[in-house]
Parts: sequence; C-alpha cells; structure tokens
Amino acid sequence: MEILWVLMALAMMSMVLLPVLMRRRAGIQQVAPGDPDAADPANYGFLRQEELDIRMPGPDEDLLDVLDVVQRTQDHRAASQLLAGTETADETRWQRVQAFAGAASLELQQHPGGVSETPGGQWLRVWRAEAPKDAGGAAVHAEFLVQQAWRTSTPGTDEFRIIMEEAKVACGEAALLAPGDPIPYIVELSIARGLAYPQAEFEKLWLKILDRAPEHMGAHLAALHYWCEKWHGSREVAYSFAEAAAARAPRGSLLAAMPLFAVFEHLPEVNLVSSFYQSEVVTKAVHGALYAVHSARPDDPMLAHVRHLLVFFLVRGERWSEAMNQLVHVDGHVGALPWTLTSDPASDYAIYRALAVAGYEANGGSPATLPH
Repeated sequence: MEILWVLMALAMMSMVLLPVLMRRRAGIQQVAPGDPDAADPANYGFLRQEELDIRMPGPDEDLLDVLDVVQRTQDHRAASQLLAGTETADETRWQRVQAFAGAASLELQQHPGGVSETPGGQWLRVWRAEAPKDAGGAAVHAEFLVQQAWRTSTPGTDEFRIIMEEAKVACGEAALLAPGDPIPYIVELSIARGLAYPQAEFEKLWLKILDRAPEHMGAHLAALHYWCEKWHGSREVAYSFAEAAAARAPRGSLLAAMPLFAVFEHLPEVNLVSSFYQSEVVTKAVHGALYAVHSARPDDPMLAHVRHLLVFFLVRGERWSEAMNQLVHVDGHVGALPWTLTSDPASDYAIYRALAVAGYEANGGSPATLPH
C-alpha cells in the first residue's frame, strides 16, 4: 500500500501522471514509460487529463450551450428559458441553478470590477433587475449569494454572516415566487449550516423540502453536511440520517447510496491502512451504493455523483475491476466529490484512474475484457 501513496505523491508533485504500473510478487510497482507492461489509460478511450471537464459531474449539453451563450453575450435570457423549461423538483434543475450561480460567482472573482471595468457576473444582476418575478433568476441569485459567502469570507465572521443573512432573504423571495419549488429551501440548507440554525429550526426547514421533493438526492446531501460531526451533529447522527434515507428509498432511487457519502464525510484525515477501506462499515456502504447505481435509471442526473465517489472507495479498497466499471461511465467530467475538494480536480481524478488501470491490468485485465 505504501507504493500507492508514493506514486500519488510523485504524481502530485510533478503535475504529470507517470504512475505506469505492473503487478509483481511484491504488489503494484512502477515501470518505465514505453515498457510493454506499462498501463496506459488512453488504451481504454479515457480522455487526457487536460481534456477533463471540471465544471460538472456528468454531461449536460443544454446547460453548457446556454452557459456559453450567457457568458459570451452577457444576456441572461437563455438561462431564464432553460430553467423555466426544467421541472422544479428535478435534480437537473438544482444542478443548473448551482451551475449558473457558480459561473456568476467565478466571473465576479476573476473580474471584480473597478473604475473602468464592469464587474463579472453582471448578467445575473441585470436578470434580477429586469425580471424580478422570474423564479429561476431569484433562485440563482440566492445560490449565488451563498456561494459568495463560502468563497469570499470565513464562517463565524461578520462578513460571512451579513452575506448569509442576505441570502436567507433572497431564499424567502424565491420561495414566494414558486411555492411548490423545493430549490429555495435546498439553497437555505447551506445557510442553515453556515449560520448554525438550531436543530428544531433546521428540521422545520427540512420538512418543507420533504413535502415538495421527498426523494431529492441533492437535498439529502446538503442536509447531511449539517448533521456531520464537523458542523452541527455527530458521526452517529449523520450515519443515522443517511441510513434512514437509504432504508426508505424506493427501488431505483440513489438515496440507497447515502451511507457512502456519510462515511466519506467522516474519513480520518490521514489513513494509510488499506484494511480500513475493506472494513465492514465501508464495504456495506459501498455495496449499498453499487446497488443504487445498478438499479437507477441511466439518465438520473445524480448517478455520476455516486459513481465518482465509488471510484474513490473502490480504488482505495483495491477493487480494481469494479472501479474500472465505474470509470467507463464517468470519464470526461470530474466536477464531483471527492475531486472537487482539491485545488486540481482533474489531476486528482487522473491519479486514481491511473491506479485503477494499473491494478486492473496487474490482475489480468485489458481493454478487451472491460465491458462498456
């Protein structure tokens, strides 16, 4: 297991993936580039690291096309039309709201404006000014404020609290414009975590979401953060929340994967023991996630999120073939946990992908034996 961590460290330092590996008696070892035993992810049709899209966990061509138009023309109308045509309780709508808000926030960070420069994300401000009754624009604005708070300030500071309070007001306005829409309340879950809502107040908010979208995976993931040990709950409470969601999940629902996200949220910061990832609690959570993936509909917008997290755990657990089976479905887009927690998501993902390929080939696998 030590060589795995050495290879990861070398790849991170060099910023170039060179973990070309093979199986010998002592385990997986590095070989020279060009060696006939070298493992090459490109042989499986995987994209080069620099071609990986870090914006989203999976493809959404309509969103990408609209984002391109909005950012190129600074005209919000295409975004408004896309959200208006997306079902309110659909996971896709939540992801699109996050994407538009994130794009505006990133634009503002890159171009804060000045005497002679218009601040980035101006299209969102124009959207709210020209269409104050547009529920989609209101939801994007609320999420934008939340992302600004986390991106530009520190929890517990006056600046953070002021922005979050403004976001809370924006959530209320968005909810009034679309009473049946769960999105404003899902946005508020992050506010509840940042402002440390009392548990009774948080549960009241959570019930509003369950009334509107009881199986919303994105909402459950946002609520899980609140219940985690590092925020306002504990490991036991978070596990209980995740397991309860999985237990009531109907067949085909990705909520069965919730325990794996709870395990991930409570991983020790440093763990070099491979047996941990083969322990009963991890194995049970992985099996639940695999069941969820196999039974979910292929176009479920949250499917890629679960697959990406499975790649992380399956590689750590040295379950190479199963990791490869997930990689063939998600390769190309890496905007998901756990990669987005690092400064270079594409690099982190590519390291795990290379290790999966190496382990797979070291155990007799090849491009010809991998089902697609």
